[in-house]
Amino acid sequence: MSSISFPSEQPVPSNHEQSFYSSPFEGNASFQMNPLSSHPPRTHRVSAVSSSSAVHVYDTQSIYGHEEKTVTVENEKEETDEVDVEEEQVSKPALVHISREEVWRDLFLTSNGRDKGFKLIQYSIRLYLLFHTSISSSRLLRQPTRTLWEAELVKRLRSTYSGLSFTRKLLLLFNWLGPLTEIKAQQSVPYSTEVSAEKSRKIPRPFLHTLLYAPPPVLLELVNALADDAATLSLLGLFGKKFGDRADRFSDWCWFISTLVGLVENGVERQMIGNLQHDVETRLYSESMTGATSKSRPKSTKTDEKELTRLRKQDYWLQISRAKLVMDLIFVSYELFRIQRFKEPVKTFTGLIAAILSSYKLYHGQYNVLLKKSL
Repeated sequence: MSSISFPSEQPVPSNHEQSFYSSPFEGNASFQMNPLSSHPPRTHRVSAVSSSSAVHVYDTQSIYGHEEKTVTVENEKEETDEVDVEEEQVSKPALVHISREEVWRDLFLTSNGRDKGFKLIQYSIRLYLLFHTSISSSRLLRQPTRTLWEAELVKRLRSTYSGLSFTRKLLLLFNWLGPLTEIKAQQSVPYSTEVSAEKSRKIPRPFLHTLLYAPPPVLLELVNALADDAATLSLLGLFGKKFGDRADRFSDWCWFISTLVGLVENGVERQMIGNLQHDVETRLYSESMTGATSKSRPKSTKTDEKELTRLRKQDYWLQISRAKLVMDLIFVSYELFRIQRFKEPVKTFTGLIAAILSSYKLYHGQYNVLLKKSL
């Protein structure tokens, strides 16, 4: 009959088995690690034979589990540091306080800034005069008698409006120096076929040749500025009135054509930015479908988000520029083609809206300049 062994009863090993198994499992025996093993060394634990395997499993989990957790924490820390740096760079401009007075102070140091400020005042006065004339000519709203101070105020405002218009023309004198400098910069080009390694020669081209090969928008801006200066000098008395009227009309034609060119360029730029924005949004949508979390997103996703924000800002400012060009086109069309129907209200509102939009763009540009200086 076979005997039944219970777990509490341990078989007594023979002498041969004791000599073979005694050293690894004795409490005072030392554990020897194979130097070629890929596992890290384990600390020695005194244990019985029945609990030796459990001890080794515990040690393995504690060692390797701890290493994997450490790597994950380090990766998360690196991503967090990158996000913190980006957030600090974004939040830095918010900490810098630039007052509106500082921006307007620097704007009024330039002729362009003063022109925009005077234009806002000029067309605000014109809008007030338009409403005053409309109310005065209305049968329901006009007063039976006009006071002396009211008539004097209207007279002074008309004189101020005329004076601001003439002042703006004086501020815009010599604006042709900008396009002329740009054309002169293209006059000397490096000799493309025989450029030595030590010194590159430059062959100056004739100014007339450079002028003819200049970009059409730059050339149109140069001619427009020269015609404006001729009309302004005619108002100063340097040229005759007839010559000044012709120069003024020629300047209006240049303004009309340059506005059309600007609208075409604006449309092309908006189309290009729209295509780029569509590509970035497509990439972001594809990456979002992978199920990535906010911490596991790759760097390309963050770069695409920044690029999308930049493209949206560019498209916003292009829309502002397009609205301003449309206002200019309506204004100069009334002036050029001598349209009389709704002339006063249309020219007043389009001029005021164009002044607000151009001042807004100039203000934002000067604000960014001060912001970069303060960082």
